[in-house]
Amino acid sequence: DGLEKPGCGQNCLGACCIPGAMLPVYTFAKRACDDTDNDSPDGNENNFLNSLLLAQWEDRLAQGLFRYDVTACETKVLPGNFGFIAQLNEGRHLKKRPTEFRVDQVIQLFDAKKFNFTKVGQEEVLFCFEESKDVSSTYYEKMVVGGSPNIIAINVSPIEYGHVLLVPKVSDCNPQRIDEDNFLLAVHMAAEAANPYFRVGYNSLGAFATINHLHFQAYYLAVPFPVERAPVTKLQRKGGVKISELVKYPVKGLVYECGTSLDELADLVSKTCISLQEQNIAFNILIAECGHRIFLFPQCFAERQALGQVDQGILDTQVNPAVWEISGHIVLKRKCDYDSASEDYAWRLLGEVSLSDDRFDKVKRLCIHEALVMENKAAPIAVVESSFMPVDTGVEQLCNWSMGSGNAKQKNSIKVSTNCLNQEWTV
Repeated sequence: DGLEKPGCGQNCLGACCIPGAMLPVYTFAKRACDDTDNDSPDGNENNFLNSLLLAQWEDRLAQGLFRYDVTACETKVLPGNFGFIAQLNEGRHLKKRPTEFRVDQVIQLFDAKKFNFTKVGQEEVLFCFEESKDVSSTYYEKMVVGGSPNIIAINVSPIEYGHVLLVPKVSDCNPQRIDEDNFLLAVHMAAEAANPYFRVGYNSLGAFATINHLHFQAYYLAVPFPVERAPVTKLQRKGGVKISELVKYPVKGLVYECGTSLDELADLVSKTCISLQEQNIAFNILIAECGHRIFLFPQCFAERQALGQVDQGILDTQVNPAVWEISGHIVLKRKCDYDSASEDYAWRLLGEVSLSDDRFDKVKRLCIHEALVMENKAAPIAVVESSFMPVDTGVEQLCNWSMGSGNAKQKNSIKVSTNCLNQEWTV
């Protein structure tokens, strides 16, 4: 406490203030797929991380650092077969920061003149999240921070209870773009929480990321996301990772499931995301089941909206379908839309997000090819260079890889506590 505070005097997260700052630090030990119990959020050895995160989050709520009280928002499960979740969140519509960049480019340079997380005050930081140097996880209430830490901070425009941001290497000012290291960090965050109600999400540029500074989101939701209960059909197995395709769900997507190694799972998904970025294909990711199961959704809503192809009734609701909406948690901004929300509306909204059968088939072959490249060290796919490449460009070069269709099967749903995290739900 006696150290002189460094930097610009704003106590920010930039390179001017972070080196030498005193911040809480949580160090995590890397885990294998079988190191966590993803059947119950109670009684596991990592309850401390959940308690720490939520206690710090509630402390920031008490300090008035959020733009609105998300715990007062109305929420309901929509009647029907899928269990879509609707929330009325008028504050997010009125106070959320607008997008400051173009939506037709998945890869864009970082722009220090626009809002980014280095401008955030250190009071919004819950703790730094760093890999341990040994096999144990440890929390330090205050530690001198050097370099560019991974920080977990509040989302000041939250969607749900405990809504936080993971910003890897915050002071490095990396754009919103996945690589192997930052994606592995996000997977280990989900694993370290060891709580099936805690999910981590990612939106690429062009898929409703609103800030071009590398970040993931995460929050607690005490019911299964509809996508987690959707049936799948197996496509491929790469090492210990099983790759499947969603069926009977309004958004086409791929599902990656861990065998024995979280590193192997994260490596495959991250390399697939890198290929999508290089092909200028917008996408969203949901990391579920304590990091063991990852959903990948290529999407085209912004493209269809720009072309005037989205139903006007859907546009009138002003819902931007990012990872949480695609997964089945739909945040509505108007009381009239919330009152009339139905499973049919959710299906129509998400149907506007999904690629056509033909386009998804090409993206699917791209993703499967990435697995084969890793498995067989095949030659990588050539990327067509272009300042703006529609989804159909470039992937036409793909070989017609043979994929077994398998049999569709229903994934067992996660056990639900109707009073978990002090929230009550009616189904």
